[in-house]
Amino acid sequence: MHSKRRDFIKQLGQLTAGIGVFTALPQSLSASATTPTKKMFFEISLAEWSLHKSLNAKKMTNLDFPVMAKKDFGISIVEYVDQFFKDKAKDMTYLKELKQRCNDNGVRSNLIMIDTAGHLADTDKARRTQAIENHYQWVEAAKFLGCQTIRVNAAGEGTPEAVKAAAIDGLGRLSEFAAKHNINVIVENHGGNSSNGQWLASVMKGVNMKNCGTLPDFGNFCIKRANDKCQEEYDRYKGVKELMPFAKGVSAKTHDFDASGNETHTDYAKMLKIVKDSGWRGIMGIEYEGSTLSEEEGIRKTKALLERVGAQLS
Repeated sequence: MHSKRRDFIKQLGQLTAGIGVFTALPQSLSASATTPTKKMFFEISLAEWSLHKSLNAKKMTNLDFPVMAKKDFGISIVEYVDQFFKDKAKDMTYLKELKQRCNDNGVRSNLIMIDTAGHLADTDKARRTQAIENHYQWVEAAKFLGCQTIRVNAAGEGTPEAVKAAAIDGLGRLSEFAAKHNINVIVENHGGNSSNGQWLASVMKGVNMKNCGTLPDFGNFCIKRANDKCQEEYDRYKGVKELMPFAKGVSAKTHDFDASGNETHTDYAKMLKIVKDSGWRGIMGIEYEGSTLSEEEGIRKTKALLERVGAQLS
């Protein structure tokens, strides 16, 4: 009994340390010291892409990710990226180990982002069918890990109309398979046609399935890119507003911060108000993608920004 009690007190201490920033929020918002901390209208998760440099440099592995999210950042919900364990979708020994690490640390797996399984909006039907089938293993892996969702891409070559028709077919057929496993299939605005909010919203209307939706990303609205520079950008506030009716998650993209801790490319007060006003309530993933701060510092600043603005709006 005594050892269990010590473990409980230790865990409680770690949890308190993890949310220390959050409990200090009311004073920072000029509220009285006796004002109770409001429950925000969203939960915070950590997207693994925020640590892609460390992962690619082999400073950590996908198995380390859930533990780091909890112990280093006080975040209990995680979002994986398939490329960091791309050969492990059917490796039950590996998946059991990943799941155990989550369970041991009180971490919940929310989604897997799929980037390596092919184009679901490929205008060639055979290639599209192959891409759909390539995603099946990730639906099953997501189910095993306790995820609710896989995030996919609606990429394809051709006219916007042709790619839209292919996307409706590809997403629809994959969503039918995923529905049997109670898994959502959600599409991110991720370049090209998908970064046109109107286009992606029309695809969602065409699919018209309960488990198929969107993952609005605050920063991915570049429609045309050349020489690693965006040539044409869709209005991010308009785009998020158009995608929120179909959202089953939100990606809080950050790059740079000013001295007050505000993101310099996205007005978070304006953006989170759009999210809240849509009626959406769910999990918002931190996705730091900047280069001026370290990944760890970028994650912490994004978390602090979400907690500050989230508390103001809740």
